[in-house]
Amino acid sequence: MRVVDIIVKKKAGLALSAEEIDTIVQGCTRDQIPDYQVAAWLMAICWRGMNEEETANLTLSMARSGDLLDLHDIAPITVDKHSTGGVGDKTSLVLGPLVASCGLTMAKMSGRGLGFSGGTIDKLESIPGFRGELSLQEFREAARCVGLVITAQSLELAPADRKLYALRDVTGTVDSLPLIASSIMSKKLAAGSDCIVLDVKVGRGAFMPTLDQARALATAMVDIGRRAGRRVRAVLSNMDQPLGQAVGNALELVEAIRALRGQGPADLVELCMQLGSLLLQMAGRAQDDAQARQMLQQRLESGAAWDKFRTFVIHQGGDPQAIEQPERLPQASLVEPLPSPQDGYIAAIDARQIAQACTDLGAGRANKGDLIDHAVGVVLQAKVGDRVARGQPLLVIHANDPQRLAQARDTLRESFQLTLEPVPRPPLILGVI
Repeated sequence: MRVVDIIVKKKAGLALSAEEIDTIVQGCTRDQIPDYQVAAWLMAICWRGMNEEETANLTLSMARSGDLLDLHDIAPITVDKHSTGGVGDKTSLVLGPLVASCGLTMAKMSGRGLGFSGGTIDKLESIPGFRGELSLQEFREAARCVGLVITAQSLELAPADRKLYALRDVTGTVDSLPLIASSIMSKKLAAGSDCIVLDVKVGRGAFMPTLDQARALATAMVDIGRRAGRRVRAVLSNMDQPLGQAVGNALELVEAIRALRGQGPADLVELCMQLGSLLLQMAGRAQDDAQARQMLQQRLESGAAWDKFRTFVIHQGGDPQAIEQPERLPQASLVEPLPSPQDGYIAAIDARQIAQACTDLGAGRANKGDLIDHAVGVVLQAKVGDRVARGQPLLVIHANDPQRLAQARDTLRESFQLTLEPVPRPPLILGVI
């Protein structure tokens, strides 16, 4: 079939067959179709959209464009979690050990941070010796021995996604729901997990700024998973302010360690409980939310989740003393509080501005391959709804460069809105799909 006919068909608003979609996807992957034709097809999708069946077929075709991982010889059921990206989101560092301590196998391929969204691998590589890149054999062995493995994506999973996204980025076709959903889910399906929980962030510090947009994306991804024979649930979580208190790689790792030892901030722990409960139920380990939460709480209180995290870190080469004594982790040379300019209540915290300040400090990347400073970032001392006095620290800045500190300080001052009237605390969970 001719590629131009497929483009014209979609431009007319007609549904494409699985074969027609596969022709474009596999042809793009093998460099058999020129970029200008693929770009025209992407633009037609942006204008005309895709129905649920088309979106599922696009995702499956992208997943089949590279390696397909199967871990059923290691565990009868494997689980995974994906976040659409947030500020201070160290959920995987807590959720992974938590569900693995309940007997589930979490084999996760994760990314490095780019822009305002931090990467799980970057946070783990704050630990001296930790190996964030494993071979396929090492990945499988860690899943078998520990029940938990988190590594940078090393397999050729869904290479079509990389090629299509590069074209979307330069042709103004990024903001298409079918293309976004298929991009995320193609890699998750290729990674082979049976049960997938999605943390879809909503708000100022999220890719999806509105609840309606986030709900539409979550619904599309859950439908893709169902059509592919996977068990998928999505949680819509609030990202108007950072999750927890710490933003920055080693700082977030320390907060995750505190959570695993029963001292974590309430919002981080609650989100992990919600996500973990859904995974336990999907995997058949719990009948309902109450039973699942009881199991998870017991693993936290008994120290089983902490023990699993410690075993995981050691297996991937990390120094156990660095997590047992967090002062051994990277430390910033400049630590400065940011005082409140007045008495009042915190009405809002701009998560994206907080993330931008941390990137300015060196905690994030503007481009792939940029070096990051694991020690820098901020630790919030108050959240939305809290009352503060004039001069009381709103947060503490951790920096290694005076100029970067000054630049971040200006951005951070603008990140807080204060009011004289009490402000209700915002909800964390906005819905489950």
